[in-house]
Amino acid sequence: MTTLFARATRRAGRSHFRYVRPVPFASATGLVGTVYRRIEAEFGMLAPPLALHSPAPSVLAASWSILREVLVVPGVVARADKEAVAAAVSLANNCPYCAEVHSTTLRGLVRGRDPEAIAAGRLEQVADPRLRTLAGWAVTSAEAPGPAPFLRAQAPELVGTVLTFQYINRMVNVFLQESPLPPVHGIARDVVRRGAARVMRRLASSAPLPGLDTDDLLPAAQLPDDLRWAESSPTIASALARAANAIDEAGERRLTTAARDMVRAALREPGRDAGTAPWLQERLDALPARDRPATRLALLTAVSSFRITDPVVAGVRATGADDAALIEITSWASLTAARHIAARQDMGNDDHGG
Repeated sequence: MTTLFARATRRAGRSHFRYVRPVPFASATGLVGTVYRRIEAEFGMLAPPLALHSPAPSVLAASWSILREVLVVPGVVARADKEAVAAAVSLANNCPYCAEVHSTTLRGLVRGRDPEAIAAGRLEQVADPRLRTLAGWAVTSAEAPGPAPFLRAQAPELVGTVLTFQYINRMVNVFLQESPLPPVHGIARDVVRRGAARVMRRLASSAPLPGLDTDDLLPAAQLPDDLRWAESSPTIASALARAANAIDEAGERRLTTAARDMVRAALREPGRDAGTAPWLQERLDALPARDRPATRLALLTAVSSFRITDPVVAGVRATGADDAALIEITSWASLTAARHIAARQDMGNDDHGG
């Protein structure tokens, strides 16, 4: 049965979006309708970070498959640990929307001041050594991998959480407003946060079975080499393989080989900020003029998603791109960046953490 909260979320979420119009729940059919119903049944609400993908049905299915199997399904890692990683990654990625959501969920799961410290980026003040270590690993080891603070069997969920939010943060930065909470301040905001934490605690307590909800949404695919860290969890590995294949196909539809190679090259240059105009323009000048708007959007999404502006999107629209094209371009760039970062973070896993 659909809850009042789920129905309210459908209405409230519409004001969160920019650049694309998600498919309304009432008119969703086919794959979009199937995924929407499953999200509400197992996640408790049609969350805007998922709904934004709906103009591209296979990408919607891919994003839900990853989030469900990595974060929502109970596994060998506590949900609070995964939420701490999600909140830390979101803050590091300048994604205030996701940082708010996942620090709020953490408040619902963990007592004390640790959620506030993680939300503020004050990791040295986190009292729980497990949460402090995991949050620190999530935001520092991508560029300089060190020993992972967990066992190999936990990598599918913990490295998977990093991948999930490196992906979702980028999509949210492009297509959603800055906060999911009402624009209130002071005591009123504290009251709203406490209420939201109670709701998120209840939603996080669901225990769906692995694999049963997602393995029929997308065709089976081979797990790419850069996702081998997920092999010890067959359900997560299957979800990632299917999702990566679907999103790779989307990228091939919307971006040239030269554009995709350019994004991959940018990701291999540590510290390079794609928002720096001379560097970005030098790259784009090597392409035919017709290919530059979509490539600019992909580059910025992968490296500096918070820098995407109205003119960047308008430039892509001027080439005839519809909502589906915008989602497919950005989803490919987001997952490519997330895969690159997750593979580096797994390099430090020598199976001696814990």
